[in-house]
Amino acid sequence: LRRPRHLTSSRASGASRLQHVGHDQELAVRKRRDVALAGPKQRGQEVAYEERACEGGKFATVEVTDKPVDEALREAMPKVAKYAGGTNDKGIGMGMTVPISFAVFPNEDGSLQKKLKVWFRIPNQFQSDPPAPSDKSVKIEEREGITVYSMQFGGYAKEADYVAQATRLRAALEGTATYRGDIYFCTGYDPPMKPYGRRNEIWLLKT
Repeated sequence: LRRPRHLTSSRASGASRLQHVGHDQELAVRKRRDVALAGPKQRGQEVAYEERACEGGKFATVEVTDKPVDEALREAMPKVAKYAGGTNDKGIGMGMTVPISFAVFPNEDGSLQKKLKVWFRIPNQFQSDPPAPSDKSVKIEEREGITVYSMQFGGYAKEADYVAQATRLRAALEGTATYRGDIYFCTGYDPPMKPYGRRNEIWLLKT
């Protein structure tokens, strides 16, 4: 392993119909490692990952079951966006914090179950008294802070991309870290209309 380098978190750019108001969910990047994978199909590849503390608080959540991940995400995300944009009991447009994350649940073979849960961290100024969602499928939940192993990748990510990148991150962590195997988070930082320089991440939850 190379010596860890200390980094600071950056802010995503790009306009959206809903304002992106910053990395409320990120406290700090603890350290970064660049790991050369040693598997026969991966030899010579390097994987950069970070250990990061992510802030807890109140989140708007939407859970969808019995649908493939990509389809479930297309159903859940507009509900979160509408809530943040003013579809709530106060009619308040809060803006979108980034990243938007959603939990997925892997099977033993690495494929994903037909279930996901989107987590949208309510902006700081509304944390103490968040508006109630008008859509009953949107719930307000409290979540403690988490520490994750995070790996970044680009493009318009689909289910197959998340699965492949999670496999790479697990390979990089093998023998050096422990993390939950029953759940991980997929995250995005950019509005849909941003075609280039997109930032996605896989988060494995440190145990």
